[in-house]
Amino acid sequence: MSSSPSRAEAWSLLCEWVRSASLRRHCLAVEASMRAAAEQRGEDVELWGVTGLLHDLDYERHPELETGHPRYAMAELERLGYPPEVVRAIASHASYLGVERRTPMEHALFAVDELSGFVLACAYVRPEGIHGMTPKSVKKKLKTPSFAAAVNRDEVRAGAEELGVDFDAHVAFVIAALEARADELELHGATAGAPGASA
Repeated sequence: MSSSPSRAEAWSLLCEWVRSASLRRHCLAVEASMRAAAEQRGEDVELWGVTGLLHDLDYERHPELETGHPRYAMAELERLGYPPEVVRAIASHASYLGVERRTPMEHALFAVDELSGFVLACAYVRPEGIHGMTPKSVKKKLKTPSFAAAVNRDEVRAGAEELGVDFDAHVAFVIAALEARADELELHGATAGAPGASA
């Protein structure tokens, strides 16, 4: 396999492993954020995007953190000949594995993973979807422990710190990355009247 795996092959692999529409959307959201981050930094957009797309490949089948995710994904990607930097980034996003994050791609994946999921959740409860969303509104939701309770608030904050970026700027960046893919992620909300908007 080439240094930049095919996005089509990666999507096919994800669909084979993941049946849940919500988990697929999460992976697409992280891919969107990773592509935007790579573009901003002048890095390999395809490589970063595929890494984001596949980071939770095995979570549906093997959600247990002590013996499962992301070990099965890593093994499968190694078997398929994916670049070692993809495998290592996926390992490093799971802090409990103890793999130190070293590269820009590894830091970026950790920084956008939980936040992308949280921004998705925020968008789905707003009538206008992601449009007009601000860092202030996201931070307000972060202070409500019962909202999107599965999202690790500590990791959301730690990700921006690792990147060395202002938290509000980081949130705004992820919002913009997801808004650019609003059609695919179904983020237009009920009032936008755009294709894909809910009735």
